[in-house]
Amino acid sequence: MGIIKPIKILKIKFLILIILSLISHTAFSQIFSADQNPLSVKWRQINVSGFQLIYPVELEKEAQRMANTISYIFPYVGGSLGRQKTSIPIVLQNRGVIANGFVQLAPKKSEFYTTPPQQFDSQDWLNNLAVHELRHVAQFDKLTGGKAHPFPEDVYFAWFGVSLPLWYFEGDAVTIETALTNAGRGRQPSWVMPYRANLLEGKNYTYSKINFGSDKDVTPGYYQLGYLISSAIRKESGRDIFDSVLTDIRNRPLRLYPFSSSLKKFTDRGSKDWFLHTTGILQKEWTAQSQKTTTKTYTVLNKKTSYASSHFLPVKLDDGRILSLKQSKAEAAHFTITDSSKNETKLIGTGYQEQPWFSYANGLIVWDEIRYDPRFRQRSYSVICSYDLQTKKITKLSARSRIFSPSLSMDARRIIAVQFDLSNNCSLIELDAANGKIIKVYPNPGNEILQTPAFDASGTKISFVSVSEKGKALRIIDSDNRITTLIAETQQQITRPIYIKQGIAFNAHYEGIDNVYYIDTATKKISALSASKYGGFNPAYHAPTNQILFNNYSADGYDIAETPFDGKELQKNNFVYFGAAAEKQENTGNVFSNIPDSTYTTRKYKTLGNLFNLHSVAPVIEDEYQGGLQFTSNNLLNTFDFFAGADYHRDLNRFEYSSGFSLKSFYPVFYATYRNRPRRTFYNSQAGIQQGDWREHNFQLQASLPLSLTARNHTYNLSFNTLTSYTERYMGENMPENYIRTLRFPMQYGFTLTHALRAAERDIAPRWAQTLRITYLHQPFDNNLKGNLFAAESFAYFPGIAKNHSFLASFNYQRSSGIRQYDQEISTVYGYNNILAKHRLNNTLLFNYRFPFAFPDAEVGPLAYIRNLRGGLFCHYENIGTETNLGQPKTFGFELRSSMNLLRYQPIVDVGARFVFVNKIYHQNPILELILNYSF
Repeated sequence: MGIIKPIKILKIKFLILIILSLISHTAFSQIFSADQNPLSVKWRQINVSGFQLIYPVELEKEAQRMANTISYIFPYVGGSLGRQKTSIPIVLQNRGVIANGFVQLAPKKSEFYTTPPQQFDSQDWLNNLAVHELRHVAQFDKLTGGKAHPFPEDVYFAWFGVSLPLWYFEGDAVTIETALTNAGRGRQPSWVMPYRANLLEGKNYTYSKINFGSDKDVTPGYYQLGYLISSAIRKESGRDIFDSVLTDIRNRPLRLYPFSSSLKKFTDRGSKDWFLHTTGILQKEWTAQSQKTTTKTYTVLNKKTSYASSHFLPVKLDDGRILSLKQSKAEAAHFTITDSSKNETKLIGTGYQEQPWFSYANGLIVWDEIRYDPRFRQRSYSVICSYDLQTKKITKLSARSRIFSPSLSMDARRIIAVQFDLSNNCSLIELDAANGKIIKVYPNPGNEILQTPAFDASGTKISFVSVSEKGKALRIIDSDNRITTLIAETQQQITRPIYIKQGIAFNAHYEGIDNVYYIDTATKKISALSASKYGGFNPAYHAPTNQILFNNYSADGYDIAETPFDGKELQKNNFVYFGAAAEKQENTGNVFSNIPDSTYTTRKYKTLGNLFNLHSVAPVIEDEYQGGLQFTSNNLLNTFDFFAGADYHRDLNRFEYSSGFSLKSFYPVFYATYRNRPRRTFYNSQAGIQQGDWREHNFQLQASLPLSLTARNHTYNLSFNTLTSYTERYMGENMPENYIRTLRFPMQYGFTLTHALRAAERDIAPRWAQTLRITYLHQPFDNNLKGNLFAAESFAYFPGIAKNHSFLASFNYQRSSGIRQYDQEISTVYGYNNILAKHRLNNTLLFNYRFPFAFPDAEVGPLAYIRNLRGGLFCHYENIGTETNLGQPKTFGFELRSSMNLLRYQPIVDVGARFVFVNKIYHQNPILELILNYSF
C-alpha cells in the first residue's frame, strides 16, 4: 500500500503555535478581533498614567470616567503581581451589542465593548470590565517585564500562551475582580452552579474535560476551574504566590509545562495535583452546604436525552402544552412545544442571542437576536422578531436597532424593552407589537443600566431591574413615570422579574442557591417559590392551575419543572464563598468607592496618522526549505496591516525579500504585496535537462469585497475578488535566450455565494448549506502569454440519516486553454496528486458522508484529551463522460478522524487517516493519507 502524508500547511508561523489558543466567545474572553468599524466613526483619545484611551466621540462622558477609573485602580489590580504601572492602549468599542472585553499582544492593546449585557454582575459594567481586563494586563507585564521593544510582542504572546494555562489566566482575573469589589463572579452561586451540580451528582470529570469542554456533557469551563483552583492556592500559599510563580517562569522560560513546574516548586503541588486537591475541598464544602439547605426534587416535564440539553423560559399555552426555547449539544437553538407525553414539536430556529430570551402572550412570541453589519462587523445590532403561532408568520419588528429583552403585554399589543444608544444612555421603550413603532420612552434620570422589564396584567405598570456600582435594585415605573423601589441596591443577582397576582416573581440567591422568589408589592415581604437543589430560574405563572412553571437546573442542563404558587419563609444563606481568603489578602475594600472625578484633556485620534504600529519581529517558517524573519505592524483599529521580511531558501542558497499591506477602512479590502525572490526551473535542451535560475520582482494587487448577512438562523456570505500582478525577471543564469522576462498583469476574478443554516455544537459539517464559487483567469495585457481558465464549483450539504450527520454533493467544472491548460482551480478527488492523470482536469463530482460515532471525552494522561471520534465515506468522480461514469468512481473509500487537545494545550488538533481506493483502470495501489489539522 502506498503511503503519503499530505499534511498541508501553507504557512506555519512559530509565533502562532499557541497565541490563538486564547480565543473564546465568553464575556471577558481573550480574543483577536480583526473586525473594523465603519469609516464614519470619529475617534478621540485621552492619555493618562501610561494608558492611551481611544474612543468614539459619543462616549466622551464614559471615556472621562474610565480615564479616572483605570489610572486609579491599576496599582491595586496589579499589586499582588508586583505591577504598579503599565503602558497600554485601551479602545472603547460602542458600535456592537455583544458584551465583551479582551487583552492581547501583537499589538498590545485592550478593547472594552461598552454596551452592557442584560444579565451580569451586580455592579457597573465598565467597572466590571476594567478590574478584570487590567488584571490580564498585569499578568502580561509580569511575564514579559512590560517590555515593548525591540519588537518582541509576537514571540512574547506565543511564550505567554505556552507558559500559562487558560484556567490560571482567567481564574486569577476572576479572583481579583471578586476580591477588589463588592461583586465579582466568585460571589454568584449560578456561576459555579454547573461545577457544584456535577460534583454532587457524582460526575467527577477529569482535569482535561473540565478545562477543555465536552460535546455531550455540561462542563464548568476553565473560568470556574481557574477561579476555584486559584482561590485554593492563594488561601494555602499566600497573596504573593503567583508573583513568585510568574517570576520563576520568566527566569526559566524554556521548559515543558513551566506553570505547573514553577507552581510545584513553591507549593509542592503541580497543576493536576492542585485540581485533585481542590476537588476534594469542593466536594466537602458543597456536600455540607447541601446538608444544611432544604431543597425539593421536581418532576422533569421535558424529554431527557443522552447529551446535554436545555429548555429555557418555559411557559404554558392555553391547551396545557409547554413552549420553550431549546438549546442542546446536538441541535441549534429553536422554539419547541412539549406535550404531556414529553413529545416535542419544533417550531422555528432562532438566530444568535446575547442571552436566551423570549416572551409569550396571546398566541404571539417575541424575542431579540443579533444581526451584524454586512461589512463592518464591529457594528452589530439587536433586533426584535415575532412569531404568530396561529398564522405561522415571522416578522422582524426592528432593523439596525439596539433593543434588548422584549416583553409582551398580556393582550400582546405592546412590547416593553431596553434600549441603549451610542453614548451608553439606557432607557425603557414601549413598542407597538404589530409594527415595532416606538410608542413611548420612559425616563431614566440616573442613567442606570436597566434589565429585563415586564408589564403587569393591566399594562400600566412595568417591573425592571436597575444596576449601578451600588448593586442591583428591583423597581416599578407606572404610566405617569413614577418610580417605586421594591428592593433597594443589593449584591443579590436579581434577574427577570415578572408580575404574578399582587406581587412580582424574580430570580435571586437569598438562600445561597439561585431560586425563584416573590415580593408582595404592598408589604415588600419576600418569600421563596422554589427550592431547587442547584438552581431555579425563569418563572412563569399558569393561572388556571395556580402553578409556577420554571427552569430547574440539573447536571444535564435546564429542565422544565412546576410547583404550586405557595411562598415559603426564607432559609439561612449557606453559600460557600471561596474567595474570602483572597479578599482578606488584598484588603482593599471596593476599589471603586473613591474614584477621582478629574476632567482630562482630549484630542482627536487621527486614523490616517496612526496606520503604522510596528510591534513584532518574529521567525517565520514557510516550509522545510524556506524560513526567515518578519516585521509586523497592525494598527489599533484593525484597519491597516503591514509586513516586511526576509526569507532564506535553503535549496536555492538565496534570500527572498518581501513587503506588503492590507487596507481595510473601506467597503472593499485592498491588498498589495511586493516580493524580490529567487526562482529555479528545469527545461529540455539539446544538451538534455538543464537547470535555470533567476530573480524576479513580483508585485501583486488585490481588491476584495466580503459581505455577510444574517436572517434569524440563516447566514448568507457574498464576496467579490479581483487580483492582478506584474513580474519582471532578471539575473538569469543558464536560462534559454527566449525565456519570458516580463509577465504583465494577468487578471483573476472571483465570486462566492454561500448560504448556511445555524449549526449545532456536535455538527462536524453543515447539515444544510449551499456554496457557489466562480473563478475566471485570463491574460488581457500580455500577447506573449495567451490562455484563460473558467471554473465553477458548487457544494450542497444535506442532513444525514441521524443527528449531526452530513452529506455533501459537489459538482465542479473548469475549462482552460493556453498557458492555463494544466492549472487546477476546482476541488479534486481524494488522492488526486498521487494518481497519474489520463486527461486534463475538466470536472469532478464528489460525494462525502461524514458522521460522529463516539464522544469519549477520554483523558490519556497529560498526552491527549480525545473529544470525539468521526467517520466518513466518499465516492469521487473525475472527468465524467470521458474518463469515468457514475458506475466507475475514480476514487472511493473511508476515513477515521478524531478531535483532541494535545499536551493539555488549548488548540484543537484534528488527526486521522484516509483510505483511498483507486479505480483499477489507473493501475494505482490503495493510498493511505494521514491527516493533521489544528484550530483555535
